[in-house]
Amino acid sequence: MNIPQHVAIILDGNGRWAKAKGMPRNYGHAQGSKNVEKICEEAWCMGIKYLTVYAFSTENWNRPKEEVNALMKLLRNYMKTCLKTAAKNDMKVRVIGDITKLDEDIQKRILELEEATKNNGGLNFQIAINYGSRDEITRAVRTLAEDVKEGKLMPEEVNEACIERYLDTHDIPDPDLLIRTSGEQRLSNYLLWQLAYTEFYFTDVPWPDFSRQELEKAIEQYNRRDRRYGGVKEE
Repeated sequence: MNIPQHVAIILDGNGRWAKAKGMPRNYGHAQGSKNVEKICEEAWCMGIKYLTVYAFSTENWNRPKEEVNALMKLLRNYMKTCLKTAAKNDMKVRVIGDITKLDEDIQKRILELEEATKNNGGLNFQIAINYGSRDEITRAVRTLAEDVKEGKLMPEEVNEACIERYLDTHDIPDPDLLIRTSGEQRLSNYLLWQLAYTEFYFTDVPWPDFSRQELEKAIEQYNRRDRRYGGVKEE
């Protein structure tokens, strides 16, 4: 089986999964968080080198205040857990998104996590927190424009490779496979630049129930795709 180098996942269905079980919505988010740890381990065992998950979007601030507060509390706890998981599995963790909008203690934990794991040689695990692709591109263009204004960059030097260096995902290969759980079939402002030639896989399975077997199904489907990158293969 051809294992994709980089898999991106939109973690959908936590709330609906909890509702179906008669549990509060935040219970679903907690279970979804635990499942991230499991899938990280499974992904590395399968030979996946990069895993990027959409944890909290720029639009998620529009959710009810009590849910946002609960998610921030969960995020604080997850930073501690992730540090232990990273140490156990030699995992390198990187957060993409505008973390300056987060509380200072969360920002500090993110920076500590990235610093503590930067030399690890296992799975490269990216977590999108307060991330929106349009916001990412806007921030990148603003910084690029400032560099042009200051003479650090000439306009004729601006090309795709140059723009990529200003994105949150610089030095990370574009995803080969995108998985979205719980039956949703849209990108939701996720990695719009990076997903230009990515294969998409949609499943009705909610994220807390997503398992190694489901990941294998997605990769099997990926292996049936003919990736031509806009070209034509000779018969």
